Amino acid sequence: MFCLFSRLTVLFLFMSAGAAIAILFRNTVFAASVGAVLGGGAWLVWDTWCFLRFLDWLRRLYETPDESPRRLSGAWREAEERVSRLLRQQFRLLRESETRLENLQAGLQASPNGVIVLDRQARIEWCNRTACQHFGLDARRDIAQSVTHLLRDPAFVAHIGARNFDSAVILTSPASTPAHPLRLSVLLCPYGQGRLLMTSRDITVFEQAEAMRREFVANVSHEIRTPLTVLAGFVETLQTLPLTVGEQQEYLRRMARQAERMRCLVDDLLTLSRLEGSPPPGLKEWTPVPTLFQQVEADARALSALTTGENAPQRLSFPDADTLAGEIAGAATELQSAFFNLVNNAIRYTPPGGEIEVHWEPQPGGGACFSVRDSGPGIAPEHIPRLTERFYRIDSARSSATGGTGLGLSIVKHVLQRHDATLTIDSAPGQGACFMAEFPEYRLRETPAFPGWRGTTRTPGIP
Repeated sequence: MFCLFSRLTVLFLFMSAGAAIAILFRNTVFAASVGAVLGGGAWLVWDTWCFLRFLDWLRRLYETPDESPRRLSGAWREAEERVSRLLRQQFRLLRESETRLENLQAGLQASPNGVIVLDRQARIEWCNRTACQHFGLDARRDIAQSVTHLLRDPAFVAHIGARNFDSAVILTSPASTPAHPLRLSVLLCPYGQGRLLMTSRDITVFEQAEAMRREFVANVSHEIRTPLTVLAGFVETLQTLPLTVGEQQEYLRRMARQAERMRCLVDDLLTLSRLEGSPPPGLKEWTPVPTLFQQVEADARALSALTTGENAPQRLSFPDADTLAGEIAGAATELQSAFFNLVNNAIRYTPPGGEIEVHWEPQPGGGACFSVRDSGPGIAPEHIPRLTERFYRIDSARSSATGGTGLGLSIVKHVLQRHDATLTIDSAPGQGACFMAEFPEYRLRETPAFPGWRGTTRTPGIP
């Protein structure tokens, strides 16, 4: 309304000026009328010129949104200012929307889960990097492609065709390999007008953990059921058959051996549970290395004498106490358990008359290595990577004869990991085996017994 009034006012001024100029030349009514018409025509030309400039400015805004106004006059100036102010508001809202969209996309890109946006025809509109890794997609090449053409898993195709999205579908990723399996849980969520939000989650670790749990429960059940069956059989025999005193003593001895086997199994399981459920030891508790070796050597010689007897004793070689010095940071009971388990393993698998050597040596790059070398039958290369698995045995019959629980090397692995150490196994069939536990230098204090090696107490990762 204001613009219309302003334009009429300007038109009136133009016509009045034309009439006034005409009256100056000829003071007649006709001259005044002609002057007013000419003034109105001049206003029309001026107004048309302003309108064309305004249109040209609007056209330029499509190419350069930041184009400055032309600073017109009259009502066109008011219109120009209002349009410019409205455009500035729209541009600000557009930039805010773009920023929010970029932030949303950045958040989805950082998501550990795969995200794919599908249209009503199940065609890909957008996907994040994780989805590309899960399904082997290309974020540019596969846009507008049907998801069922790219993911041909029958379970997934049937799931998306049924349009029943209450539950997730489990499938194997196209990027899965035997060396690196990848299992995905895919969930489709409808939204909008027939659109779908597809998310994928890597559940490989969970499935592997569940498989390990089932295998662990089965192994524990088997390991405990076997001695229980033997005990039940002996008890029934003692209850039903008339036995001599000697036979009764023999059965009781076998029953005691099976009970001891179950006790050792339960102790090892509790040890593993404690190791997995407690925080790793720090650098505040220090144990003298000579003390550890004295305890391990005493237990090892007693076990060797019990295992082989006096006819063909094993030859055990330990470092001299005078050559051992220094301290190691960690839990003394755990370290003693790990060291003894390695020696125990060598004693049980080395035949009578065999040789077992235990060493504690400094390493050129710092740290020290505890090693146990035996002259046993050796280990085939295909078994070495699995030796630290729970209940894994190369020869089940031989392991049962030696009385092992199948958990000793698993305990060793967990103890060494908690002390930032590594376990290395070197063996070949017929050449014995060597188990080496290497400790970093920050777990050891300086020991004068090893010239050139200086343990430190620095924290891991801090030079």
